[in-house]
Amino acid sequence: MQDEFYMRLAYELALKGRGKTSPNPMVGAVIVKQGRVVGQGWHRRCGGPHAEIWALRQVGPRAVRNATLYVTLEPCFTQGRTPPCVDAVIASGVTTVVVGVKDPNPATHGKSVRKLRRAGITVRVGVLAGCLTEMNVAFEKYIRTGMPWTVAKAAQTLDGKIATSTGNSQWITSLEARRFSRTLRNDFDAIMVGVDTVLKDNPALNPSDPRKPLKKIVVDSRLRTPLQARFFQDCDPKDCWIATAASADPARIQWYQRRGHGVIVCPARHGRVDLAWLFRCLPSKGIASILIEGGARLIGAALQDKLVDRMHMYIAPAILGDADALSSVVGFKRKKIEQCTRLSWLHSRMIGPDMFIQAQVNY
Repeated sequence: MQDEFYMRLAYELALKGRGKTSPNPMVGAVIVKQGRVVGQGWHRRCGGPHAEIWALRQVGPRAVRNATLYVTLEPCFTQGRTPPCVDAVIASGVTTVVVGVKDPNPATHGKSVRKLRRAGITVRVGVLAGCLTEMNVAFEKYIRTGMPWTVAKAAQTLDGKIATSTGNSQWITSLEARRFSRTLRNDFDAIMVGVDTVLKDNPALNPSDPRKPLKKIVVDSRLRTPLQARFFQDCDPKDCWIATAASADPARIQWYQRRGHGVIVCPARHGRVDLAWLFRCLPSKGIASILIEGGARLIGAALQDKLVDRMHMYIAPAILGDADALSSVVGFKRKKIEQCTRLSWLHSRMIGPDMFIQAQVNY
């Protein structure tokens, strides 16, 4: 119970780095001696000191000796942007280290735990492992597969519609739900939409926190995105990217580039941007997590290519009842129910009058 109490403190500290540490994980650390917290820290930004180092800096060399370190993630084992934390922990004089979960990075996984034990330090692993693993689910996928962790979001009626047959779509869900969904943008490295969403809805796609660096990507195989679109406003021009097909007009590519926007030229597949190719190249550009905010065809294509990890569904208490109205996901041509893409419910809650559902995609 004592381990869980202090690990929860470390978990709450780690959450202070939410949306700020990518592609690194969120990590929190607490140092306890004689039943008293004497040091604490969290990872604040990629490239900065890790949580253990912040915590150790708060404690003098004498005070840290014979203390217990609680850390949500196994201390790093290798030299990266910063020296390996495991060596600093050993040198500090702590006698016990309680680790929430082992680092999924193969360069560290289990190695730091073994090194600590060889140094004579008592190590316990697996405290609050469930919530700590969930906290860094994006990091885990990115580090294990080299692909971005991806969530697709849709706001729909109870019968699954996101727009009328005439294209009218504002607003299906309540102001409370829209504000909530905007705050979730802060958790991601990039937000992605299809060009039809830009042309029809003209969204700005900015995070709720103006200090949050968020890349915006529009998938636009024929470069139809107008430069006056809100997509390009109130942000650094270099954070706005257009993913287009190799067949796109080179003159129009230069049109965007001259204004400081990034253009990613992708192979074409069935006349559209090859999404799987695009997603494979995004981590090399510092993108470890993506929020797809529409439209229906882009979400459908991403699901078909098995690129989506979770769905965020905002369901309004309304029924459109029009067979010609646009559904939240389109593009599949499946003839049998057993061919459906299945989901596992993870969490649901009410936001104002609307229901918000998080679900894991099962392929």
